[in-house]
Amino acid sequence: MHLYNITLHRPSTINQAVHGNFSGSKQQELAVGRGRILEILKPDPQTGKVYTLLSVEVIGIIRALKTFRLTGSTKDYLVIGSDSGRIVILEYNASKNALIRVHQETFGKSGCRRVIPGQFLAIDPKGRAVMIGAVEKQKLCYIMNRDAEARLTISSPLEAHKANTYTYYIVGVDVGFENPLFACLEMDYEEMDASATAETPSQFLTYYELDLGLNHVVRKYNEALDDTANLLIAVPGGNDGPSGVLVCSENYITYKNLGDQPDIRVPIPRRRNDLDDPERGLLIVCSATHKTRSMFFFLVQTEQGDVFKITLEVDEDMVTEMKLKYFDTIPVASALVVLKTGFLFVASEFGNHYLYQIAHLGENDDEMEFSSQMPLEEGETFFFAPRGLKNLVQVEEIDSLSPIVTCQIAELTNDDTPQIYAACGRGTRSSFRILKHGLEVSEMAVSELPGSPNAVWTVRKSAEEDYDSYIIVSFVNATLVLSIGETVEEVTDSGFLGTTPTLSCSLIGDDALLQVYPSGIRHIRADRRVNEWKTPGKRSIIACAVNQRQVCIALYGGELVYFELDPSGQLNEYTERKDLQTDVICMCLPTSPEGEIRSRFLAVGLADQTIRIISLDPSDCLQPLSMQALPAAPEALCIVKMPGSDNTDRALFLNVGLQNGVLLRTVLDQVTGDLSDTRSRYLGNQPVKLFKVSIQNKEAVLAMSSRTWLGYVYQSRYHLTPLSYEALDHASGFASEQCPEGIVAISSNTLRILALEKLGAVFNQQAAPLKYTPRKFIIHSPSSNIFMIEADHNCFTTQSKKQRKQQMAEEMIQSAGESERELAAEVAASFLQENLPEDVFGSPKAGPGMWASILRILKPTDGSTVKHVELEQNEAAFSIAFVRFANRPGEQYLLLGTAKGFRLNPPSITVGYVYTYRVPDSGDSFEFIHRTEMEDVALAVSEFKGRVLIGVGKWLRLYDMGRKKLLKKCENKHLTNKIMTIHSNGYRIFVTDVQDSVTFLKYKPVENQMIIFADDPCQRFCMASCIVDYDTLAVTDKFGTLSVLRLPEDVNDQVEDDPTGARALWDRGWCNGAAQKAELLCNYNIGGDMALTLQKCTLIPGGSECIVYTTISGSIGALLPINMHEDAEFFQHLEMHIRQESPSYVGRDHLAYRSYYSPVKNVIDGDLCETFNSLDAAKQKSIAEELDRVPTEISKKLEDIRTRFAF
Repeated sequence: MHLYNITLHRPSTINQAVHGNFSGSKQQELAVGRGRILEILKPDPQTGKVYTLLSVEVIGIIRALKTFRLTGSTKDYLVIGSDSGRIVILEYNASKNALIRVHQETFGKSGCRRVIPGQFLAIDPKGRAVMIGAVEKQKLCYIMNRDAEARLTISSPLEAHKANTYTYYIVGVDVGFENPLFACLEMDYEEMDASATAETPSQFLTYYELDLGLNHVVRKYNEALDDTANLLIAVPGGNDGPSGVLVCSENYITYKNLGDQPDIRVPIPRRRNDLDDPERGLLIVCSATHKTRSMFFFLVQTEQGDVFKITLEVDEDMVTEMKLKYFDTIPVASALVVLKTGFLFVASEFGNHYLYQIAHLGENDDEMEFSSQMPLEEGETFFFAPRGLKNLVQVEEIDSLSPIVTCQIAELTNDDTPQIYAACGRGTRSSFRILKHGLEVSEMAVSELPGSPNAVWTVRKSAEEDYDSYIIVSFVNATLVLSIGETVEEVTDSGFLGTTPTLSCSLIGDDALLQVYPSGIRHIRADRRVNEWKTPGKRSIIACAVNQRQVCIALYGGELVYFELDPSGQLNEYTERKDLQTDVICMCLPTSPEGEIRSRFLAVGLADQTIRIISLDPSDCLQPLSMQALPAAPEALCIVKMPGSDNTDRALFLNVGLQNGVLLRTVLDQVTGDLSDTRSRYLGNQPVKLFKVSIQNKEAVLAMSSRTWLGYVYQSRYHLTPLSYEALDHASGFASEQCPEGIVAISSNTLRILALEKLGAVFNQQAAPLKYTPRKFIIHSPSSNIFMIEADHNCFTTQSKKQRKQQMAEEMIQSAGESERELAAEVAASFLQENLPEDVFGSPKAGPGMWASILRILKPTDGSTVKHVELEQNEAAFSIAFVRFANRPGEQYLLLGTAKGFRLNPPSITVGYVYTYRVPDSGDSFEFIHRTEMEDVALAVSEFKGRVLIGVGKWLRLYDMGRKKLLKKCENKHLTNKIMTIHSNGYRIFVTDVQDSVTFLKYKPVENQMIIFADDPCQRFCMASCIVDYDTLAVTDKFGTLSVLRLPEDVNDQVEDDPTGARALWDRGWCNGAAQKAELLCNYNIGGDMALTLQKCTLIPGGSECIVYTTISGSIGALLPINMHEDAEFFQHLEMHIRQESPSYVGRDHLAYRSYYSPVKNVIDGDLCETFNSLDAAKQKSIAEELDRVPTEISKKLEDIRTRFAF
């Protein structure tokens, strides 16, 4: 068994974000690290949109990401700390749109280890040195410089190690051009390690100085900290500021600097009347610094999402005062970036990311400013009232699925293509998302037309104009001409013939218009002169093709007539005509090559199921050059110029839409006219119509069948993606001031103007908000409704929150004096009415062991809630399943597993319950029947042979339906850990637990026993599983490893239980496990990620089954089965060659990376294989020769395996 791994949706979480001038231009770009993906993003200062310039898989885990710039340079470099045991410096080449590895220095072992640097990176603000640190002990310094040719150089590493020391944070201190200085938060645990009774050591702020003269690192100074700190912020120094650092600790921010500078300390303000525990500490989680020539300030964010602006008052290089001011509240971020264009980029910890415009700096408002000079007792703090956005304006929202907690793939809306239903996010920022394969379409305008049109075109008045002037709509017996201006209005003086249907309209030459209609051609000159050509006799035109200077028409019966524009602008007919002996169905002319007056080829689709390429060269005009037979009659042809397999932009592609719903894409040789390398794709059950449009100033193809598809090139890769929009009948490119790159289309009797913005996206999303973190959901088959459970720890239920607010309001009134009682009552009343949206401001923390849960019914079409019920305070829902009991025929029940008083560490519960509800076929309600007490939490529930299997802690039990509770029928107590998932096939039961992998059981109905007959010899900390077949199970563990386990052919599941212990010792298996062991078929690590769901399903109509997984970082991937041994060998060899030709950006060995924790086995990295198409032509040719193939063959094979299973 061999599997081929592909990524359907890349990780959407952002762990690191930095800004810089990577392209060398004056505009700032963003570099973001998404685990194993590195992206360069470009925020547009005019529109506020964020565009992806480059996205690459680095083949490694990005742990730290920083930028630096050598003094006097205009370009920033990227420094990456990863799991490769190497420090890597990358440069972005804007002309090639590629990252180039400038330096790669090895310093240690690979992997995320405590003592190997890579977790922390700090840059000297002047770009002279980099410090890379480990969590424990090791720190290394590298000196950056230039050589004689102005190329970046890097020194040998200088050690700054200290044994028995934990590092919490490292930052480069701005000291101008003095020796580079780095500040570290450290803790020395030597005494604690030596003695069990030693007190917890205090943290130290340590300064390391890199002496550039002596070329070594010294510990310059260290100072014990009063509070436990988690973050350091460098203060601008030299000529820009006082230097030093801000130390962010629990409840306080402290300014520290070397020399005579006294510490400046200010408490972190708290929300007024907050429901949180007032004794709970408050931390700063991230920060951003903005510096100009005249001023600087800091934006810091607390763990509640509140952003504060910090400014420092300086008197002769001494800081005298620190001021804090409440700025705004935004979702909790993992990184904040302030851009010079006035934008704030927020990489959210969970959920969507945002780009905000900084509208005000909060200087002239009435918001209270808190100062370090305000008198406060120790332990006291300031208070502020949170509010909606005032200084920030949201301009862009970037979709993020991170984390996908649970997911299912099903076809519930009758769309032919299955949808992906994903429950994402955490806490109040959770959402239920419906993902459909397709590009999101923005509808700019919709207007009804008189009658049913059959075609539409847009035309410019001259070649110099940027925007279209007319929209021409053809009807069965008329043509409507609309003028494009501030409004779209009908015109009658355009020169177009309105009393006949139209076959084609276009601009010809520099400033003339051309209309082709069934009985002739109308040539409208710029001076309004009209030349007409009529068809001979009563013959009519049935097809035509037009470009800038050429016109070709096909008359009924298969006769071709060719016209060409002469230098004077006159349209002249070629002296001879070509009779093809069969009817022409469709024809196409490519755009004339730049610098040439004509295109050399004409493509014609004929009724005899062939395509013919006909020469238009004057030397052999209308002579056939090549022919290709088709599997069905052609419907439409379209020739576009796109980058070919060798990444040049000179390849012509002939797209053929067939009447059976298949699209063929063939390379057309620009010299000989030969057709080669044909690729096919099934688009729908309607004939395929093709239209040429412009996407990002490049030619693209719009293909219309039962769905509309767009074939375009984005980031040097060809995409063929459906539009998430209703079916269209005809379309054309559209350009206006409001919509520079749009599409005008007709659908039934309406005219629509559409825009495509999220290019490169695989899925179109619909999102519905949830209240708590989603845990699991199931689909109700009769109604297609979705039943979901949500649960959050450290959280109040709605009822508890009301009671807590009421209690606080009463305390306000009681604590007020007699004279203030009335005012206190007013404040209490406004406090009770105050209702801040929790998806932005977060929910109050109730304390450990406090849970809130909801059972919710959702519609599959839009995710709207049909019904929801909130469970009692401190009750957590963990499992859910539908069961049809044999003793209750015709009824369906919903079983819900909960725990009361569940504590995480150490794990304990007060009592567990399984609730039973009756669900009608309408699926819009549930009726409570009874609840059954359990000794432990039921994490897994599964229907089994008219009964239900429940994993109660580490006991597997079989229950049947009773009148007052569930009745226990059978039990197995031989499992060693908490049960995570239960599956069954026939009488076989597959159980995965939290630590000991998979156990295989057989239920014996006669003896009423569940007996273990096989298990896995390897420990796996299982997170999800799915059945592949009767003997095979796929599992994923918490370390990101996907494994496929299979029982051997000779396995015997007819085993007997041995209650007496008289069985032979050698028959008991290893380490008291089962006598029979499962075999490991496949093993693969997805790379620094954790898969939380696995499902065997089909992703496309008529496609084959594959295993789809979703991860905590928001990525979606698929494991595709390779059925033929020859294919498996081919892909293995291709993967091996690409490993050599395309090394990791961070210096990680690919084989070791995919073999994290255990060796990769029988799984091919499809994402790596697909990088073949982005290699340069010489490397492609070299690899192809090694495989005895040609590059186009390899590209076709890569495309075929993906399109056979997925998209």
